[in-house]
Amino acid sequence: MSQIIQPGSTLGVLGSGQLGRMFTIAARRLGYRVHVLSPDDDTPTGQVADVEVRAAYDDLDAIAKFAQGVSVVTFEFENVPSPTTQAAEKFAPVRPGGHVLHVTQNRLREKNFLRGIGIGTTPYFAVRSEADLREALEKTGCPAVLKTADWGYDGKGQAKIQSPDDIARIWPAFAGQESILEAYVDFACEVSIVGARGLDGEFVAYGPVHNTHRNHILDVSICPAPVSDQVSRDAIDIARTIFEKLQVVGVLCVEFFVTRDDKLLVNELAPRPHNSGHYTIDACVSCQFEQQVRAVCGLPLGSVRQHRPAAMVNLLGDVWQPNAPRWDLALKQPDLNLHLYGKAEPRAGRKMGHFTALADTAQQAAAIALAAREALQS
Repeated sequence: MSQIIQPGSTLGVLGSGQLGRMFTIAARRLGYRVHVLSPDDDTPTGQVADVEVRAAYDDLDAIAKFAQGVSVVTFEFENVPSPTTQAAEKFAPVRPGGHVLHVTQNRLREKNFLRGIGIGTTPYFAVRSEADLREALEKTGCPAVLKTADWGYDGKGQAKIQSPDDIARIWPAFAGQESILEAYVDFACEVSIVGARGLDGEFVAYGPVHNTHRNHILDVSICPAPVSDQVSRDAIDIARTIFEKLQVVGVLCVEFFVTRDDKLLVNELAPRPHNSGHYTIDACVSCQFEQQVRAVCGLPLGSVRQHRPAAMVNLLGDVWQPNAPRWDLALKQPDLNLHLYGKAEPRAGRKMGHFTALADTAQQAAAIALAAREALQS
């Protein structure tokens, strides 16, 4: 029996944020219907899906009913509880599988997996007590970064330790939960590789994206990244190894530190489309969200060819303060595309949308997108 899920079928998404929204738009363009489940309603994904189901992820009866109504289940964030994926798998394939979630939703399991397959990471140590932290800090030296093992993203659940004197102040927020201490890396830049792998093992990857952050949140991504051809090849090779060892079916992003001597250290894995890959919607033959649809449905993967250099600039809720954004001024910029996520309440640090700009160079594209964002607050 064919494993291909044909256009016209219904796809299920767990999670209802902007990544699910863009997945749904890509799926509907390819002729699929989409059902979404999350604890909320009138969500970014729900606004464009065929059916929006409001239920808690630990409501296993609701999960089972949801899975019975779709041909495949995927997700737009990795912090889906294991019992949820197990309940769904009884009625529909889950792609990427629950084993991928299990590894990537915990920083210690993720780092141990990478170390086990011979891929470089920052030096790290498990921390389960204040004594563990003090012992680990003696090995890493200062500065170092303490992170919760679970549920961290966009800088949440982490703290920089500048000296042992910081422990008394920082530790109470981490006590009682598994954490990880990572040595500080004096890196040259951060890059990411977004790739996709199909049911038959076919693998494709977009070129490295150069990422800069503000307050631990991605701010600007440019592609092509200003790295050597060797770094680019090495990053894609490492990503391919991770996909194969994890047996990923779907899209995954590998985030790297590039050291000053052009070595690559994996920082994090995200088993889904990624913020740094949003530029692919406007700049590539097949975007990361179309790749996710193709992969989970068993279709051949699309081309990753990039039409022109591109830059993506995030629009956080801060842009709405103190006055409403001046879209009329921003959209005067040439070769600019606006993507808003349908979120009703702009809050500081909340991702509300993004600009993508295309130009003759990635640096020129970034200048266009940044000028547009600045114009919003004119």
